[in-house]
Amino acid sequence: MLSGKRIILLTAIYAAGLAFELGGFAAAQPASRGSSIRDCPECPQMVSIPPGNFTMGAPADEEEREGLPENSRGRSVPQHRVTISTAFAIGKYDVTRGEFAAFVRDTGYQSGDKCYIFVHDDQEKRWKFDEQSGHSWRDPGFAQTDQHPVVCVSWDDAQAYVAWLSRKTGHTYRLPSEAEWEYAARAGSPSVRFWGDGRDEACLYVNGADLTYANTFSVVKDNVFQCSDGNVYTSTVGEFKPNSFGLYDMLGNVWQWTEDCWNDNYDGAPSDSAARQTGNCGRRVVRGGSWVNSPRYLRSAYRDGSNTIGYRINLNGFRVARTL
Repeated sequence: MLSGKRIILLTAIYAAGLAFELGGFAAAQPASRGSSIRDCPECPQMVSIPPGNFTMGAPADEEEREGLPENSRGRSVPQHRVTISTAFAIGKYDVTRGEFAAFVRDTGYQSGDKCYIFVHDDQEKRWKFDEQSGHSWRDPGFAQTDQHPVVCVSWDDAQAYVAWLSRKTGHTYRLPSEAEWEYAARAGSPSVRFWGDGRDEACLYVNGADLTYANTFSVVKDNVFQCSDGNVYTSTVGEFKPNSFGLYDMLGNVWQWTEDCWNDNYDGAPSDSAARQTGNCGRRVVRGGSWVNSPRYLRSAYRDGSNTIGYRINLNGFRVARTL
């Protein structure tokens, strides 16, 4: 006989799984946000995501409309239908510096002392990323608090962190698959970004390249969001509006590592939520864009894979997933 708590849980999962069809996307109603989970005081706060199905990737004309450079096109095609058959949990926020510090204190983990940081080259008279010693998640080249997303962490670092969480809690923590990430990021929206196709509202939802960024680094203002979010580098987690699943910073702030090996496009991609474990597994997919990226990259469908598993840069962080 089911206990009262079990009945309540099953009822909540069933209600969250009631789906609707909108532009080829089936997911929970925007008002039906998942329950919150936190397995320990130092653990990331998680949100349960209901099963559903959606169309993954970008339509053929999106990359051209968004002004994506030719050498970055074709990564998010062909569009394909994906079924998320079981509920899972994903971080409400990116893993914070404070949460990563708890892991390091508990394990003594060594994450290196080199990181690519954004610096001004006086000889070339331009800003660029340069790998420098003495920089790490503790000092990524700009000021952070424990409420900022951790950066200068590699895919290997993220794997060590989720393994620690799994040991600590007895639950299976991991990086999200690319399909899980996009499903969670879209939160029922088939549009370019989870709030719609427009850019005017961007500074309510994302920390990306905007007028604050353009004025600080003297970049062409036509290539940024035409608003100011007030952040030059990373912003504290939860500073902007969430998507309809109650997830924050799914676009912007920091790139997020996923479990998948890099493939140049979606030819042969899984039709379920499994991570793709074929292709170039020395490189892994990152999603979501960061504080330095222009609107053309801050899209639900955009993906990149220029990162080796040991690569550390002050644009990259991660968000964890948990099997329910």
